Amino acid sequence: MTALRVRDDMGRDLIFARAPERIVSLVPSDTHSVFALGCGARLVGRTRYCDAPAAAAAVPEVGGTKDVDVEAVLALAPDLVIANQEENGRAALEKLAGRVPLLVSLPRRAADGLAHLARLARILRVERDSEAAALIRRGYQALAARAAAAETPLDVFVPIWMDPLMTFNAETYGSDMLAAAGARNVFGDRSRLYPLAADLGKTAAQDPAGRDTRYPRITLDEVAARAPRAILLPDEPHAFSDADADAFAAAVPAARIVRVSGKDLFWYGAWTVDAVPRLAGVIEKLRWELFHAAAPC
Repeated sequence: MTALRVRDDMGRDLIFARAPERIVSLVPSDTHSVFALGCGARLVGRTRYCDAPAAAAAVPEVGGTKDVDVEAVLALAPDLVIANQEENGRAALEKLAGRVPLLVSLPRRAADGLAHLARLARILRVERDSEAAALIRRGYQALAARAAAAETPLDVFVPIWMDPLMTFNAETYGSDMLAAAGARNVFGDRSRLYPLAADLGKTAAQDPAGRDTRYPRITLDEVAARAPRAILLPDEPHAFSDADADAFAAAVPAARIVRVSGKDLFWYGAWTVDAVPRLAGVIEKLRWELFHAAAPC
């Protein structure tokens, strides 16, 4: 078998002399992707948040995404550990790097998520399997179909946390999923400012010095000023309550408020394939409702 060289999203080259047979996944969406590629039997470890598919429950846990038990991972003697730069804690990844083959992803576009799935298929040596190939092809076809759709984007706001109130800008996977579905992230141009007082407009911003600026903290007044036509409340990473929904409704009375799957917005890889048309269906339904609500009787 010819050795395979791949580059992860940290710019590190990994060489695989053979297909990995003992895999630890530290990312819920990657756990789902490994199963979707027909390789679930190779998983020997996963996080407590890896809850899809149901068969993942039989795989031993190695902590959470932010509190990975490094020694438990190493004890499983994996020949591949799959991680994500922002989802997993930096300290754990630094301890694992150099001790096990570590593939780190950081998709910022829906197409990046599919490219990552195709990269996993190559590493697992299943890219020529009919079901795996069909899955990847269907994902790219879904994106192409959405790109060809001629429609005016619907302005939406998507919070990811309530206290403090947070969202994401255009340099994120979730924002690109909105775009693919036919929506425009009203905070696409909003960067996280440092310190916190600057993010809330109370003081001048400082040099972010290489910090992640993609997840700004905002205020309800700022949401109202952006005038979204709809507010999508995902069920993860934060479970928004009815009281939270009421607060958004009071701030932006004209906006439709809809609860959506956080997985459809933030899980990449195999989940992307069906998430794109599902999200597009939500946006199309909102567009139809808003049009008919505005139409004269």
